[in-house]
Amino acid sequence: MIIGTPSTFAIESRIAQAYERLSFRALGFFVLHLRGERYGVLAPDATMLACSLGEVEDRLARRGSHTAAFASEADGGKIADAFRDAIYAPDQEDKSFFGIPQPEFSEFLHGNHLIWAPDGDEAFDDGSYVLHFDVGDRVRLIAFRCGEDHHHDPQTLRDVWLPASDYYGIIHQWRNAFIAEWQAAPKIPEEEDQTEPNKTLHLTAGNAPV
Repeated sequence: MIIGTPSTFAIESRIAQAYERLSFRALGFFVLHLRGERYGVLAPDATMLACSLGEVEDRLARRGSHTAAFASEADGGKIADAFRDAIYAPDQEDKSFFGIPQPEFSEFLHGNHLIWAPDGDEAFDDGSYVLHFDVGDRVRLIAFRCGEDHHHDPQTLRDVWLPASDYYGIIHQWRNAFIAEWQAAPKIPEEEDQTEPNKTLHLTAGNAPV
């Protein structure tokens, strides 16, 4: 299912196998579309979807709190590279980003929940990153994949501003639609599931790759 408009912002997901265990929820995929670019792994066995659902629910609960003074920086690529350097590049301890020392900047990114993707599982193992900022009555999403170094690949950068009501409306609608889809799906009971489900599916016509 796709909620939203891929040419602007949308969430696309699919349940290939549902589980009763809430820490699994379902095997499938969860991807984000921003201005026609897709971020995330589009495969029927890409990830367990509990993390993706949890991240959306957390963003709804923290509406308006994903804030940063540097969110007004006009160059989205500069924000993307600062994030990558502060979190992933070696020997950054003596550096500052937007006037904030690296240890504090890294802690700030996590503490204000500015990193939407990766979301804690394998949904974004294609190397995608998505940053989320609440800026007044708007939301700014900066999405990209990395090039050969720590910095973003400019061809993959998407910097999207949305009315906050549109953004939160889309993620809320996706959350409700996903829960309804999961509730309606036949599920593997907890006593029959695996501790770490095998993500290699025997695909049938009903769950063939898209």
